[in-house]
Amino acid sequence: MLNPDVDSLVPHVPFNRRTFIKAALGTGFAAAVLPVSAQTIHTDTEGLEAGEIAVRSGGTLVPAYRAQPMGKTHLPVIIVIHEAFGVHEHIADVCRRFAKLGYLAIAPDLFVREGDPMALPTIQQISQQILNKVPDEQALADLDATVAWAGEHGGDLKRLGVTGFCWGGRMAWLYAEHEPRLKAAVAWYGRVVGERTPTNPANPLDRVADLRAPVLGLYGLQDQSIPQDSLEQMKQAIAQGPQVARGSQFVVYDDAGHAFFADYRPSYKKADAEDGWRRTLAWFKQHGVA
Repeated sequence: MLNPDVDSLVPHVPFNRRTFIKAALGTGFAAAVLPVSAQTIHTDTEGLEAGEIAVRSGGTLVPAYRAQPMGKTHLPVIIVIHEAFGVHEHIADVCRRFAKLGYLAIAPDLFVREGDPMALPTIQQISQQILNKVPDEQALADLDATVAWAGEHGGDLKRLGVTGFCWGGRMAWLYAEHEPRLKAAVAWYGRVVGERTPTNPANPLDRVADLRAPVLGLYGLQDQSIPQDSLEQMKQAIAQGPQVARGSQFVVYDDAGHAFFADYRPSYKKADAEDGWRRTLAWFKQHGVA
């Protein structure tokens, strides 16, 4: 764990994460998903300021991968919330894709206190040893700190959006119910119902009345982990929710399963992923983030 009292590790400068784990943030893939697909997308850093920074959240320095157009300020901000595998190469690449389009995109490591999912060989172990131990309240506080960092380093918080994948998709829903400055959110296959626990005391469905921004939900009909009836429950709750919530939309792809955007995995569905990406960009533009 990083020592928050080390003066040289301040929130506005890059640091070397290898002081506490072996791999640099935003590089490589988790052992649980190897080998990666040959169709994995790689976006270069030409014209970008990209790499790892530190965000101070309470008494912890949270590492984050940030990408933004070089030398520019007053940029729209996208918070990218990682999936179960942490801030690995795919999540860093998503940040670079947004940055190439003029955004400041930043993905904080919300597992920094619990451990490194990259080293665990199975998704079950990641779930047991890390996911189940991350309190929603802690993750939301880290996202708040990340937003603050972005606002101090070239970001325009009047144009704030969030997107997340799988575990991060659920967190994107929760953040849309938490952050009043948020203009829009996109949740990729994030569950809206689930078991309530001390670390996850409420589901997105439970907090629809608190939605602060419209959410675009992107899901796969073949996703066995997210029942379609749970999405129907969410749609019905949204229809009866606040006006801003009623602007939310769902897109369900008939042939897609879970993680259809993950180009490094066999679950990737190119046509649906590309359509979802186009819809994501249009959603942020429509709601004043771009």
